[in-house]
Amino acid sequence: MEQKKIFVSGCYDMLHSGHVAFFEEAAQYGDLYVGIGSDRTIFELKARKPFNNELERLYMVKSLKAVKDAWVNKGSGLIDFLEEITLLKPDIFFVNSDGHSILKEHLCREQGIKYVVSKRIPHNGLPVRSTTALREDCHIPYRIDLAGGWLDQPRVSALYPGPVLTISIEPDYDFNDRSGMSTSSRKKAIELWQVDIPAGDRETLARTLFCYENPPGSQYISGSQDALGIVLPGLNRLNYKGDYWPSTIDNNPDNDTLDWLEANLWLIPLYPRESKYNVLADTNVTKQGAQRLSEASVDCWEAIKARDTRGLGEAVRRSFEAQIAMFPNMVNDGIFSEIDQYRNTVDGWKLSGAGGGGYMIFVSSKPVEKAIKIRIRRK
Repeated sequence: MEQKKIFVSGCYDMLHSGHVAFFEEAAQYGDLYVGIGSDRTIFELKARKPFNNELERLYMVKSLKAVKDAWVNKGSGLIDFLEEITLLKPDIFFVNSDGHSILKEHLCREQGIKYVVSKRIPHNGLPVRSTTALREDCHIPYRIDLAGGWLDQPRVSALYPGPVLTISIEPDYDFNDRSGMSTSSRKKAIELWQVDIPAGDRETLARTLFCYENPPGSQYISGSQDALGIVLPGLNRLNYKGDYWPSTIDNNPDNDTLDWLEANLWLIPLYPRESKYNVLADTNVTKQGAQRLSEASVDCWEAIKARDTRGLGEAVRRSFEAQIAMFPNMVNDGIFSEIDQYRNTVDGWKLSGAGGGGYMIFVSSKPVEKAIKIRIRRK
C-alpha cells in the first residue's frame, strides 16, 4: 500500500527538539515532505533575518530521519508553498497551532487535502521548545487592545471620552509583522532599548517610546495605546478625553484576574495586513459611534473585574462592532467568514489592532480549536 504524503511548511530556524518532535508526529501519518520558508519570506513576515540562512536550514532538515524530502519554497508570504503543494499533491497538510491560518485551511479545502493541527507534544518528557524562546534576543512584550481601540485618537475621543483596555503580552510567539499586535511600536522599542524595557517609571518610559515613534512632522500619529500597552504590565484602562495621551490610567494588577483573562482569551492567526492597506478609507466617525465604543469598553472593564466571561465576550464584541461601524475598512469578507465559523461556540470576538488581517481574538471559557494561548506580563 502506497504511503500517504504529508506536507509541513515553516521557518525551522535554530533547529531544536520541538521541531524534531513536530516532524516525528507528522511522519506518523506517512512520508513527510518539508517546505522551508526562504530568507526573503521570513523577513517579509517577521521583519527580521533568520539566524541560519535557507541553505543551512535546508541541510539540517533534510538530515533528519523523519523527513522524506525537503526544499526551499519558491513563493512568498504565508502561502509561499503554493507551487510546491500543487505539484506534490499531499494527502495531509500538518501544522502547529501557531502556524495555523485560515488561508492554509481554505487552500486545503479547495485542493481536497486533509488539514491536521499538531498536539505539540514534546518527546519523552523533554521541555516544550520554541525558536522564539530559544533566541532570547528580545523580551519586549507585544500588546492586545481588548476594547475601546480608536479612542486613543483625538478625533474620536473628542466626540465622546472613553477608555481603551490593553494587556501586555509576553513574546512567546514571534507574531507576524503588521498583525495588530503593535509590532511597529515594538520595533521602535527594540531600537531604543534593545532586549527589554529598562527600569524606571513606566509611564515616563511609555511617553519616551511614544515620542520616539512620532517625531515632530510625522504625517500620522500612532495612538499612545500602543506604547502604553507594551510598556505597562498587566491589564490597563487608558482614559482618553480628546488628547493623544490619556488623562488618567487605571491598572488592574490582580494575579487571579490576569489568570482568568489568560484562560478565556484565544488567538486564531489570519494573515498579515498588506503593507499598503488603508484602514482609514471610508471612515464615518460620529459622536454616537464614539459613545457606543466608550460604553462597550466601560462594560468590558466591569466584566473583567467581575470575572464574567459572557459579559466580557459581549462587551468585546460590541466594542468591535462600534469600531467597524466607524472604520468599515477594518474588515473584509474573509474576516467575516472566520467569525461565522466560531459565532455559535464562543462568547465574543474582535480583530487584533486596526484590522485588515492579523489575529482573531475570541473570548471563551471552553478551549477554541486551533487557537494559541497568550501570557500576560506581570510586574
